[in-house]
Amino acid sequence: MSNFDSKNDDAWEKLFKKHHILDKIASDGQFIITAKEINEYREARLMTKFDHRRNLPTLFHRNKLAILPLTRGSYTISHYQVYHKFEENESPIIEVPYPSYIQSINWEQITSESTAINVAYISNMLADFIGEEGLVPTVNGRMSSDQFSFDIFNQKSKTNHHLQVKNSQIEIDGGFEGFDSLSLIEAKNSLSDDFLIRQLYYPFRLWKNKVHKRVRPVFLTYSNGIFSLYEYQFTDESNYNSIALLKANRYALKQDPIEIDDIVDISQTISFVEEPELPFPQANSFLRVINLCEILLERNYMTNDDITSKYDFDERQTDYYTNAGRYLGLIEKDRLDGNIIYKLTKLGYSVMNSVIRERNLKLVRLILQHKVFHKIFKYYLTNSNFPEPDVYVSIMKDSNLYNIVKHSTYIRRSSTITNWINWIFSLIRD
Repeated sequence: MSNFDSKNDDAWEKLFKKHHILDKIASDGQFIITAKEINEYREARLMTKFDHRRNLPTLFHRNKLAILPLTRGSYTISHYQVYHKFEENESPIIEVPYPSYIQSINWEQITSESTAINVAYISNMLADFIGEEGLVPTVNGRMSSDQFSFDIFNQKSKTNHHLQVKNSQIEIDGGFEGFDSLSLIEAKNSLSDDFLIRQLYYPFRLWKNKVHKRVRPVFLTYSNGIFSLYEYQFTDESNYNSIALLKANRYALKQDPIEIDDIVDISQTISFVEEPELPFPQANSFLRVINLCEILLERNYMTNDDITSKYDFDERQTDYYTNAGRYLGLIEKDRLDGNIIYKLTKLGYSVMNSVIRERNLKLVRLILQHKVFHKIFKYYLTNSNFPEPDVYVSIMKDSNLYNIVKHSTYIRRSSTITNWINWIFSLIRD
């Protein structure tokens, strides 16, 4: 399912019709379109940036198409395999100290990719991950790709397609050079299932031809105090799809630990709230609930379409995760200029502006003040396991959940409870 952006969808519908794009791809294997042609309907910058598979317009999804830049003003469209699914990164979290003399960065409130990179560098996370002495920041920002060619897999023909790139614009979030290698960092402060390989591959090809050292593509994601680092390699530098994970680590800055007693104390001092007249949460990743709140803290408010088109969500997931935030009292729905918007509540601002440890404990309290989560938490604490499905459903039915009737719905919603309780226990570091 695609992410909904009606302006992009409408513009691409007109472009496909005007230029007979599907027919040209069927006959020629690809279609080359210029920025000037795209700009006739909408700004090319907005029409060609799809960082995740779900961001693709409806026509691209329906026909299994993707788009890549070839020059500063032209793009190729075909059945290319351009995305890579993130591997599971459940490595133990490595805690590192934050240098006490640094006062110009508030590491408890990281709201941009550049700040996340700076914190990873000055705390020596990057040095530890890359494992190299003499690491210093060197290249970053927008630059030209120069000229290179490569093969890319065509998902329809099941063959490789040869492409030429010349002076396409690329952007490097951070480049760090050591004695033996140059590491190129792509950073995101949002969580996603996949990423656009081009964000690593084009910079890799540019700098592979410029330096006589190993060039190391690295992806960094940051959310809620956790820095996740992935190092990739291209086993065949002339093959876009030869990407392979070398290693992945997770880091956090040292702070007072959360212990089981902290969470038990919260569970024993809970005042239960009435179940709100809202859909019971169907948002299995509590990390993404937090991440959505982080993005709303940065942007103040977003429409449904904003969240769907700019985050790695489809339309249903946008509903699930905004409703999960509303269920906990963190997010509210409002209207602005006739449009429905989502923004943090006063409680949401208070929670998200707290230091990381305090934020997480406040989130634990917000979860456990709902009777069904509290009961399942206590069951797990006593039995070191979750209840069997029938017991699970019985506990849920006794908790007066809003507007759930079918047994199958109880079973589906139980997965959210399990995952949120698992998140609570994940806060306890070994």
